[in-house]
Amino acid sequence: MNAHIASLVNGIILVIIGLWGYFESSSATSLIPVGIGAALLLLNKGVKNSNKVIAHIAVLITLLSFANIMPLRSALSDGRSEAVLRIIIMLSSSVYAMVFFIKSFIDARKKIKTS
Repeated sequence: MNAHIASLVNGIILVIIGLWGYFESSSATSLIPVGIGAALLLLNKGVKNSNKVIAHIAVLITLLSFANIMPLRSALSDGRSEAVLRIIIMLSSSVYAMVFFIKSFIDARKKIKTS
Protein backbone atom coordinates (compact mmCIF):
# COMPACT_ATOMS: atom_id res chain seq x y z
CA MET A 1 0.00 0.00 0.00
CA ASN A 2 1.14 3.50 -0.79
CA ALA A 3 1.14 6.53 1.49
CA HIS A 4 -1.51 8.29 -0.60
CA ILE A 5 -3.92 5.35 -0.24
CA ALA A 6 -3.29 5.13 3.51
CA SER A 7 -3.85 8.88 3.79
CA LEU A 8 -7.03 8.62 1.72
CA VAL A 9 -8.37 5.82 3.93
CA ASN A 10 -7.44 7.82 7.04
CA GLY A 11 -9.18 10.95 5.72
CA ILE A 12 -12.36 9.02 4.90
CA ILE A 13 -12.37 7.31 8.31
CA LEU A 14 -11.84 10.61 10.13
CA VAL A 15 -14.72 12.24 8.24
CA ILE A 16 -17.17 9.36 8.67
CA ILE A 17 -16.36 8.58 12.30
CA GLY A 18 -16.22 12.28 13.18
CA LEU A 19 -19.68 12.81 11.70
CA TRP A 20 -20.94 9.75 13.55
CA GLY A 21 -19.62 11.24 16.79
CA TYR A 22 -21.19 14.60 16.00
CA PHE A 23 -24.63 13.11 15.34
CA GLU A 24 -24.35 11.05 18.54
CA SER A 25 -23.30 13.92 20.80
CA SER A 26 -24.09 17.15 18.91
CA SER A 27 -20.78 18.46 20.22
CA ALA A 28 -18.97 20.85 17.91
CA THR A 29 -15.62 19.39 18.98
CA SER A 30 -16.65 16.16 17.26
CA LEU A 31 -16.24 18.02 13.99
CA ILE A 32 -12.50 18.51 14.51
CA PRO A 33 -11.67 15.07 13.04
CA VAL A 34 -14.02 15.89 10.16
CA GLY A 35 -11.97 18.99 9.36
CA ILE A 36 -8.70 17.09 9.64
CA GLY A 37 -10.05 14.33 7.41
CA ALA A 38 -11.34 16.82 4.85
CA ALA A 39 -7.93 18.53 4.75
CA LEU A 40 -6.25 15.16 4.17
CA LEU A 41 -8.68 14.39 1.37
CA LEU A 42 -7.92 17.73 -0.28
CA LEU A 43 -4.17 17.08 -0.05
CA ASN A 44 -4.39 13.52 -1.33
CA LYS A 45 -3.74 14.30 -4.99
CA GLY A 46 -0.52 16.08 -4.09
CA VAL A 47 0.56 13.16 -1.92
CA LYS A 48 -0.23 10.79 -4.80
CA ASN A 49 1.87 12.92 -7.17
CA SER A 50 4.80 12.75 -4.71
CA ASN A 51 4.78 16.48 -3.99
CA LYS A 52 7.17 16.70 -1.04
CA VAL A 53 5.71 19.87 0.44
CA ILE A 54 2.14 18.59 0.32
CA ALA A 55 3.21 15.21 1.70
CA HIS A 56 4.89 16.91 4.67
CA ILE A 57 1.82 19.07 5.27
CA ALA A 58 -0.32 15.91 5.18
CA VAL A 59 1.98 14.33 7.76
CA LEU A 60 1.63 17.36 10.04
CA ILE A 61 -2.15 17.26 9.68
CA THR A 62 -2.12 13.52 10.40
CA LEU A 63 -0.11 14.27 13.55
CA LEU A 64 -2.86 16.69 14.60
CA SER A 65 -5.30 13.80 14.59
CA PHE A 66 -3.37 12.27 17.48
CA ALA A 67 -4.95 14.95 19.65
CA ASN A 68 -7.79 12.41 19.92
CA ILE A 69 -5.90 10.96 22.88
CA MET A 70 -7.41 13.62 25.15
CA PRO A 71 -11.05 12.77 24.32
CA LEU A 72 -10.12 9.09 24.66
CA ARG A 73 -9.09 9.66 28.26
CA SER A 74 -12.34 11.46 28.95
CA ALA A 75 -14.46 8.78 27.26
CA LEU A 76 -12.66 6.04 29.18
CA SER A 77 -13.18 7.76 32.53
CA ASP A 78 -16.85 8.45 31.76
CA GLY A 79 -17.46 4.87 30.59
CA ARG A 80 -18.69 5.91 27.12
CA SER A 81 -17.81 2.73 25.25
CA GLU A 82 -19.14 3.89 21.86
CA ALA A 83 -17.02 7.02 22.03
CA VAL A 84 -14.00 4.93 23.02
CA LEU A 85 -14.56 2.70 19.99
CA ARG A 86 -14.86 5.68 17.64
CA ILE A 87 -11.72 7.32 18.96
CA ILE A 88 -9.69 4.11 18.86
CA ILE A 89 -10.73 3.60 15.22
CA MET A 90 -9.65 7.15 14.34
CA LEU A 91 -6.35 6.84 16.21
CA SER A 92 -5.65 3.47 14.59
CA SER A 93 -6.24 4.80 11.10
CA SER A 94 -3.96 7.75 11.81
CA VAL A 95 -1.19 5.45 13.08
CA TYR A 96 -1.70 3.31 9.97
CA ALA A 97 -1.32 6.33 7.69
CA MET A 98 1.68 7.61 9.63
CA VAL A 99 3.48 4.26 9.23
CA PHE A 100 3.04 4.45 5.46
CA PHE A 101 4.15 8.08 5.34
CA ILE A 102 7.33 7.23 7.21
CA LYS A 103 7.91 4.22 4.99
CA SER A 104 7.49 6.36 1.87
CA PHE A 105 9.92 8.98 3.20
CA ILE A 106 12.51 6.27 3.97
CA ASP A 107 12.05 4.76 0.50
CA ALA A 108 12.43 8.18 -1.13
CA ARG A 109 15.62 8.82 0.85
CA LYS A 110 17.05 5.44 -0.22
CA LYS A 111 16.14 6.17 -3.83
CA ILE A 112 18.03 9.49 -3.68
CA LYS A 113 21.11 7.82 -2.19
CA THR A 114 21.23 5.13 -4.88
CA SER A 115 20.87 7.64 -7.71
